Amino acid sequence: MKGTAPDGTAYELVGSPSAPVVVLIHGLGLNKDCWQWMVPALTDGYRVLRYDLFGHGESSAPPDEPSLPLFSAQLAALLDHCAISRAAIAGFSLGGMIARRFAQDMPDRTQALVLLHTPHKRDDAAQAAILKRVAQARDEGPQSTVEAALERWFTAPFRADNPEVMGLVRSWVTANKKQIYHTVYRVLATGIDEIVAPQPALSCPALVLTGDEDYGNGPEMTRAIAAEISGAQVLVLKGLRHMALAEAPDAVNTPIRQFLDSLALSP
Repeated sequence: MKGTAPDGTAYELVGSPSAPVVVLIHGLGLNKDCWQWMVPALTDGYRVLRYDLFGHGESSAPPDEPSLPLFSAQLAALLDHCAISRAAIAGFSLGGMIARRFAQDMPDRTQALVLLHTPHKRDDAAQAAILKRVAQARDEGPQSTVEAALERWFTAPFRADNPEVMGLVRSWVTANKKQIYHTVYRVLATGIDEIVAPQPALSCPALVLTGDEDYGNGPEMTRAIAAEISGAQVLVLKGLRHMALAEAPDAVNTPIRQFLDSLALSP
């Protein structure tokens, strides 16, 4: 079922109404279609909700200055619209930051977290680099940063062998509006402090994963995030970069499915 919530959020909800819900939150510059490689692995047993963040895909522009609390509230409103009381929340990159913010804001609605390739606090050099990209996106638009992003997101052999995937992902990023894209990019760059070492600490079951070649959101960050969530599991995928979910779907989907199944979630 596809729909649009009253606030302009475009979404797709598939699976049995009696199944536990898994929400999928995409990353900066992408849209709900980036989950096309994962949804088939979840729909047998789960009800899957994916949606476009404000300013992305088919959703409306952000109603206020983009921030993690704004995107957390967007998710809460979407769950209300779909009459979903609680869910497991999976977030990729910026989506993982939003998932953690939502878990802080709505712990009673968060059954579990799956955090894919998402940042913890950066060192000074990495922070300077991402702020430089924010400024570049502000001045020149998303097309100015997309080629470098594809290099960070996919391994060189995959890029060479899969030009159609490169074209698809490139088209998603460059479809973003110049006047909005950089404002959301800044959330990715500067929102981290409000979700590092939260008080009270997150306590729901969690799986935190990345690739060992994801240099912007790598194993050190993944372990730091997991250390702040009691009992969180860590998975580092060998030979993969930021968008492992598209480059090697089975390597991502299998452990996520195993993790969710182990929880015996209720609807």
